[in-house]
Amino acid sequence: MNGSMLLVAFAVCWGVLAYLLTKRARLPMDRPNQRSLHDLPTPRVGGLGIMAALAVASLWLGDATLLLITGGALALAVVSLIDDVRGLSVRARLVAHCVTAALCMAALGLAGGWLVLAVLVVVWATNLYNFMDGADGLAGGMATIGFGALALAAWMAGAQAVAAFCGALASASVAFLCFNFPPARLFMGDAGSIPLGFLAAVIGILGVQRGIWAWPFPLLVFLPFVADASVTLVRRVLKRENISQAHRSHYYQRVVMMGATHRQLAWAAYGLMLAMAALAFAQHLHPEYSNGSILTAVLLQLAVFLGIDYRWRQFQR
Repeated sequence: MNGSMLLVAFAVCWGVLAYLLTKRARLPMDRPNQRSLHDLPTPRVGGLGIMAALAVASLWLGDATLLLITGGALALAVVSLIDDVRGLSVRARLVAHCVTAALCMAALGLAGGWLVLAVLVVVWATNLYNFMDGADGLAGGMATIGFGALALAAWMAGAQAVAAFCGALASASVAFLCFNFPPARLFMGDAGSIPLGFLAAVIGILGVQRGIWAWPFPLLVFLPFVADASVTLVRRVLKRENISQAHRSHYYQRVVMMGATHRQLAWAAYGLMLAMAALAFAQHLHPEYSNGSILTAVLLQLAVFLGIDYRWRQFQR
Protein backbone atom coordinates (compact mmCIF):
# COMPACT_ATOMS: atom_id res chain seq x y z
CA MET A 1 0.00 0.00 0.00
CA ASN A 2 1.40 3.40 -0.99
CA GLY A 3 2.07 5.35 2.21
CA SER A 4 2.69 8.58 0.32
CA MET A 5 -0.74 8.39 -1.26
CA LEU A 6 -2.38 7.94 2.14
CA LEU A 7 -0.65 11.08 3.38
CA VAL A 8 -1.72 12.98 0.26
CA ALA A 9 -5.34 11.83 0.71
CA PHE A 10 -5.28 13.06 4.31
CA ALA A 11 -3.69 16.37 3.33
CA VAL A 12 -6.11 17.01 0.44
CA CYS A 13 -9.18 16.36 2.58
CA TRP A 14 -7.87 18.40 5.51
CA GLY A 15 -6.83 21.29 3.26
CA VAL A 16 -10.15 21.44 1.41
CA LEU A 17 -12.15 21.42 4.65
CA ALA A 18 -9.93 23.97 6.36
CA TYR A 19 -10.38 26.28 3.37
CA LEU A 20 -14.14 25.78 3.26
CA LEU A 21 -14.46 26.69 6.92
CA THR A 22 -12.95 30.09 6.14
CA LYS A 23 -16.05 30.64 3.92
CA ARG A 24 -18.49 29.46 6.57
CA ALA A 25 -21.07 32.16 5.94
CA ARG A 26 -21.51 31.02 2.33
CA LEU A 27 -21.80 27.30 3.00
CA PRO A 28 -25.01 25.22 2.98
CA MET A 29 -26.04 24.73 6.60
CA ASP A 30 -27.64 21.80 8.36
CA ARG A 31 -30.35 23.45 10.43
CA PRO A 32 -31.89 21.54 13.34
CA ASN A 33 -35.13 19.71 12.50
CA GLN A 34 -37.23 16.83 13.79
CA ARG A 35 -34.50 14.29 13.00
CA SER A 36 -31.54 16.30 14.27
CA LEU A 37 -29.47 15.66 17.36
CA HIS A 38 -27.73 19.04 17.16
CA ASP A 39 -28.94 22.46 18.29
CA LEU A 40 -26.98 24.91 16.13
CA PRO A 41 -26.77 25.36 12.32
CA THR A 42 -23.63 23.59 11.11
CA PRO A 43 -21.99 23.52 7.64
CA ARG A 44 -22.64 20.24 5.81
CA VAL A 45 -19.76 20.14 3.35
CA GLY A 46 -17.40 17.61 4.94
CA GLY A 47 -18.02 15.12 2.16
CA LEU A 48 -16.43 17.48 -0.36
CA GLY A 49 -13.04 17.01 1.28
CA ILE A 50 -13.36 13.22 1.21
CA MET A 51 -14.45 13.27 -2.43
CA ALA A 52 -11.57 15.55 -3.39
CA ALA A 53 -9.13 13.13 -1.77
CA LEU A 54 -10.82 10.20 -3.55
CA ALA A 55 -10.47 11.92 -6.93
CA VAL A 56 -6.76 12.55 -6.37
CA ALA A 57 -6.15 8.97 -5.20
CA SER A 58 -7.99 7.49 -8.19
CA LEU A 59 -6.02 9.57 -10.67
CA TRP A 60 -2.81 8.60 -8.88
CA LEU A 61 -3.65 4.89 -9.15
CA GLY A 62 -4.84 5.08 -12.75
CA ASP A 63 -6.83 1.84 -12.45
CA ALA A 64 -9.64 1.86 -15.05
CA THR A 65 -12.18 0.04 -12.87
CA LEU A 66 -11.50 2.19 -9.82
CA LEU A 67 -11.70 5.33 -11.96
CA LEU A 68 -15.12 4.18 -13.14
CA ILE A 69 -16.27 3.58 -9.57
CA THR A 70 -14.92 6.98 -8.56
CA GLY A 71 -16.84 8.57 -11.42
CA GLY A 72 -20.05 7.05 -10.06
CA ALA A 73 -19.30 8.27 -6.55
CA LEU A 74 -18.50 11.79 -7.76
CA ALA A 75 -21.70 11.88 -9.83
CA LEU A 76 -23.69 11.01 -6.72
CA ALA A 77 -21.76 13.63 -4.75
CA VAL A 78 -22.77 16.31 -7.28
CA VAL A 79 -26.43 15.27 -7.16
CA SER A 80 -26.30 15.23 -3.36
CA LEU A 81 -24.63 18.64 -3.21
CA ILE A 82 -27.44 20.07 -5.35
CA ASP A 83 -29.88 18.48 -2.92
CA ASP A 84 -28.03 20.02 0.04
CA VAL A 85 -28.11 23.48 -1.56
CA ARG A 86 -31.45 23.61 -3.38
CA GLY A 87 -33.30 20.45 -2.43
CA LEU A 88 -34.39 17.61 -4.72
CA SER A 89 -37.41 15.34 -4.56
CA VAL A 90 -37.06 11.83 -3.13
CA ARG A 91 -37.93 10.44 -6.57
CA ALA A 92 -35.20 12.44 -8.32
CA ARG A 93 -32.59 11.32 -5.82
CA LEU A 94 -33.68 7.68 -6.01
CA VAL A 95 -33.57 7.70 -9.82
CA ALA A 96 -30.02 9.08 -9.70
CA HIS A 97 -28.99 6.38 -7.22
CA CYS A 98 -30.54 3.58 -9.30
CA VAL A 99 -29.11 4.75 -12.62
CA THR A 100 -25.61 5.19 -11.18
CA ALA A 101 -25.71 1.79 -9.48
CA ALA A 102 -27.02 0.06 -12.62
CA LEU A 103 -24.38 1.61 -14.89
CA CYS A 104 -21.58 0.77 -12.48
CA MET A 105 -22.71 -2.83 -11.90
CA ALA A 106 -23.23 -3.41 -15.62
CA ALA A 107 -19.73 -2.06 -16.27
CA LEU A 108 -18.40 -4.64 -13.79
CA GLY A 109 -19.94 -7.34 -15.98
CA LEU A 110 -23.06 -8.23 -13.99
CA ALA A 111 -26.22 -9.07 -15.91
CA GLY A 112 -29.68 -10.53 -15.45
CA GLY A 113 -30.77 -11.39 -11.93
CA TRP A 114 -27.33 -10.71 -10.46
CA LEU A 115 -27.45 -7.19 -11.89
CA VAL A 116 -30.86 -6.52 -10.35
CA LEU A 117 -29.76 -7.90 -6.98
CA ALA A 118 -26.53 -5.90 -7.03
CA VAL A 119 -28.36 -2.67 -7.90
CA LEU A 120 -30.76 -3.19 -4.99
CA VAL A 121 -27.84 -3.80 -2.63
CA VAL A 122 -25.95 -0.73 -3.83
CA VAL A 123 -28.98 1.56 -3.68
CA TRP A 124 -29.85 0.39 -0.18
CA ALA A 125 -26.26 0.84 1.03
CA THR A 126 -26.15 4.28 -0.58
CA ASN A 127 -29.17 5.40 1.40
CA LEU A 128 -28.55 3.59 4.68
CA TYR A 129 -25.20 5.33 5.10
CA ASN A 130 -27.01 8.62 4.71
CA PHE A 131 -29.61 7.58 7.32
CA MET A 132 -26.82 6.81 9.79
CA ASP A 133 -25.06 10.16 9.33
CA GLY A 134 -26.77 11.95 12.19
CA ALA A 135 -24.33 12.16 15.11
CA ASP A 136 -20.91 13.76 15.45
CA GLY A 137 -18.09 11.38 14.54
CA LEU A 138 -20.35 8.44 13.68
CA ALA A 139 -20.22 8.25 9.86
CA GLY A 140 -16.58 9.36 9.75
CA GLY A 141 -15.64 6.63 12.22
CA MET A 142 -17.48 3.97 10.21
CA ALA A 143 -15.70 5.11 7.05
CA THR A 144 -12.31 5.04 8.78
CA ILE A 145 -12.75 1.60 10.31
CA GLY A 146 -14.79 0.09 7.47
CA PHE A 147 -12.61 1.14 4.56
CA GLY A 148 -9.51 0.59 6.68
CA ALA A 149 -10.56 -3.04 7.16
CA LEU A 150 -11.22 -3.44 3.43
CA ALA A 151 -7.80 -1.91 2.69
CA LEU A 152 -6.04 -4.35 5.01
CA ALA A 153 -7.86 -7.37 3.59
CA ALA A 154 -7.10 -6.30 0.02
CA TRP A 155 -3.43 -5.72 0.88
CA MET A 156 -3.22 -9.19 2.45
CA ALA A 157 -4.73 -10.65 -0.74
CA GLY A 158 -2.21 -8.85 -2.95
CA ALA A 159 -4.83 -6.55 -4.50
CA GLN A 160 -2.67 -3.47 -4.17
CA ALA A 161 -4.82 -1.04 -6.18
CA VAL A 162 -7.98 -1.85 -4.21
CA ALA A 163 -5.98 -1.68 -0.96
CA ALA A 164 -4.63 1.77 -1.82
CA PHE A 165 -8.06 2.99 -2.93
CA CYS A 166 -9.72 1.91 0.32
CA GLY A 167 -6.75 3.13 2.33
CA ALA A 168 -7.09 6.58 0.77
CA LEU A 169 -10.77 6.66 1.74
CA ALA A 170 -9.91 5.68 5.30
CA SER A 171 -7.13 8.28 5.47
CA ALA A 172 -9.39 11.03 4.13
CA SER A 173 -12.03 10.02 6.67
CA VAL A 174 -9.51 10.50 9.48
CA ALA A 175 -8.87 14.02 8.17
CA PHE A 176 -12.64 14.63 8.13
CA LEU A 177 -12.86 13.44 11.75
CA CYS A 178 -10.44 16.21 12.70
CA PHE A 179 -13.36 18.57 12.00
CA ASN A 180 -16.28 16.27 12.83
CA PHE A 181 -15.30 14.53 16.07
CA PRO A 182 -17.51 15.88 18.88
CA PRO A 183 -18.08 18.76 19.10
CA ALA A 184 -18.32 18.92 15.30
CA ARG A 185 -17.38 22.04 13.36
CA LEU A 186 -18.93 20.64 10.18
CA PHE A 187 -21.01 17.70 9.05
CA MET A 188 -20.44 15.24 6.24
CA GLY A 189 -23.62 16.13 4.38
CA ASP A 190 -25.28 14.09 1.65
CA ALA A 191 -22.36 14.84 -0.68
CA GLY A 192 -20.26 12.61 1.58
CA SER A 193 -22.60 10.05 3.10
CA ILE A 194 -24.35 9.12 -0.16
CA PRO A 195 -21.18 8.33 -2.16
CA LEU A 196 -19.56 6.60 0.84
CA GLY A 197 -22.50 4.22 1.11
CA PHE A 198 -22.28 3.64 -2.63
CA LEU A 199 -18.54 2.95 -2.40
CA ALA A 200 -18.90 0.55 0.53
CA ALA A 201 -21.31 -1.61 -1.48
CA VAL A 202 -19.53 -1.37 -4.84
CA ILE A 203 -16.07 -2.11 -3.43
CA GLY A 204 -17.56 -4.95 -1.43
CA ILE A 205 -19.04 -6.46 -4.59
CA LEU A 206 -15.83 -5.84 -6.56
CA GLY A 207 -13.85 -7.66 -3.89
CA VAL A 208 -16.16 -10.67 -4.09
CA GLN A 209 -15.94 -10.61 -7.89
CA ARG A 210 -12.12 -10.56 -7.80
CA GLY A 211 -11.85 -13.19 -5.07
CA ILE A 212 -10.35 -10.76 -2.55
CA TRP A 213 -12.92 -11.73 0.11
CA ALA A 214 -16.13 -13.73 0.46
CA TRP A 215 -19.44 -11.88 0.61
CA PRO A 216 -19.80 -11.99 4.44
CA PHE A 217 -16.63 -9.96 4.95
CA PRO A 218 -17.78 -6.49 3.82
CA LEU A 219 -21.22 -7.12 5.32
CA LEU A 220 -19.72 -7.86 8.75
CA VAL A 221 -17.35 -4.89 8.50
CA PHE A 222 -20.24 -2.47 7.98
CA LEU A 223 -22.79 -4.41 10.06
CA PRO A 224 -23.31 -1.70 12.73
CA PHE A 225 -24.66 0.66 10.05
CA VAL A 226 -26.44 -2.02 8.00
CA ALA A 227 -28.24 -3.47 11.02
CA ASP A 228 -29.34 -0.17 12.59
CA ALA A 229 -30.68 1.28 9.34
CA SER A 230 -32.34 -1.96 8.20
CA VAL A 231 -34.03 -2.82 11.50
CA THR A 232 -35.25 0.77 11.90
CA LEU A 233 -36.70 0.78 8.37
CA VAL A 234 -38.53 -2.52 8.96
CA ARG A 235 -39.95 -1.20 12.22
CA ARG A 236 -41.23 1.94 10.56
CA VAL A 237 -42.78 0.00 7.69
CA LEU A 238 -44.56 -2.32 10.14
CA LYS A 239 -45.89 0.74 11.99
CA ARG A 240 -47.04 2.17 8.65
CA GLU A 241 -45.00 5.32 9.13
CA ASN A 242 -43.95 7.55 6.24
CA ILE A 243 -40.42 6.25 5.66
CA SER A 244 -39.40 9.39 3.74
CA GLN A 245 -40.23 11.62 6.72
CA ALA A 246 -37.55 12.81 9.14
CA HIS A 247 -37.47 10.85 12.40
CA ARG A 248 -35.36 10.01 15.46
CA SER A 249 -35.97 6.30 15.89
CA HIS A 250 -32.55 4.91 14.93
CA TYR A 251 -30.77 3.16 17.77
CA TYR A 252 -27.91 5.63 17.74
CA GLN A 253 -30.39 8.52 17.99
CA ARG A 254 -32.10 6.94 20.97
CA VAL A 255 -28.77 6.55 22.76
CA VAL A 256 -28.23 10.32 22.56
CA MET A 257 -31.84 11.10 23.44
CA MET A 258 -31.42 9.02 26.61
CA GLY A 259 -28.61 11.27 27.75
CA ALA A 260 -25.36 10.05 26.21
CA THR A 261 -23.10 12.70 24.74
CA HIS A 262 -22.06 12.57 21.10
CA ARG A 263 -18.54 11.75 22.26
CA GLN A 264 -19.72 8.84 24.41
CA LEU A 265 -21.80 7.53 21.51
CA ALA A 266 -18.85 7.85 19.13
CA TRP A 267 -16.43 5.90 21.35
CA ALA A 268 -19.01 3.17 22.02
CA ALA A 269 -19.78 2.92 18.30
CA TYR A 270 -16.07 2.72 17.45
CA GLY A 271 -15.71 -0.18 19.88
CA LEU A 272 -18.60 -2.02 18.22
CA MET A 273 -17.22 -1.27 14.74
CA LEU A 274 -13.78 -2.61 15.69
CA ALA A 275 -15.33 -5.72 17.20
CA MET A 276 -17.24 -6.36 13.97
CA ALA A 277 -14.10 -5.79 11.91
CA ALA A 278 -12.25 -8.32 14.09
CA LEU A 279 -15.04 -10.88 13.57
CA ALA A 280 -14.97 -10.14 9.84
CA PHE A 281 -11.26 -10.97 9.76
CA ALA A 282 -11.86 -14.11 11.83
CA GLN A 283 -14.35 -15.21 9.18
CA HIS A 284 -12.03 -14.13 6.37
CA LEU A 285 -8.86 -15.81 7.65
CA HIS A 286 -10.51 -18.94 9.04
CA PRO A 287 -13.32 -19.94 6.65
CA GLU A 288 -13.73 -23.21 8.55
CA TYR A 289 -15.14 -21.16 11.44
CA SER A 290 -17.11 -18.80 9.21
CA ASN A 291 -20.52 -19.73 10.60
CA GLY A 292 -19.32 -19.19 14.15
CA SER A 293 -17.90 -15.76 13.34
CA ILE A 294 -21.09 -14.69 11.58
CA LEU A 295 -23.29 -15.99 14.42
CA THR A 296 -21.15 -14.21 17.01
CA ALA A 297 -21.45 -10.93 15.09
CA VAL A 298 -25.22 -11.28 14.78
CA LEU A 299 -25.61 -12.12 18.47
CA LEU A 300 -23.38 -9.19 19.49
CA GLN A 301 -25.38 -6.77 17.37
CA LEU A 302 -28.64 -8.23 18.69
CA ALA A 303 -27.42 -7.86 22.28
CA VAL A 304 -26.65 -4.19 21.64
CA PHE A 305 -30.11 -3.62 20.16
CA LEU A 306 -31.90 -5.45 22.98
CA GLY A 307 -29.95 -3.47 25.56
CA ILE A 308 -30.89 -0.16 23.94
CA ASP A 309 -34.53 -1.26 23.58
CA TYR A 310 -34.66 -2.15 27.28
CA ARG A 311 -33.14 1.16 28.33
CA TRP A 312 -35.47 3.02 25.94
CA ARG A 313 -38.56 1.46 27.52
CA GLN A 314 -37.27 2.43 30.94
CA PHE A 315 -36.54 5.96 29.70
CA GLN A 316 -40.06 6.40 28.29
CA ARG A 317 -41.57 5.50 31.65
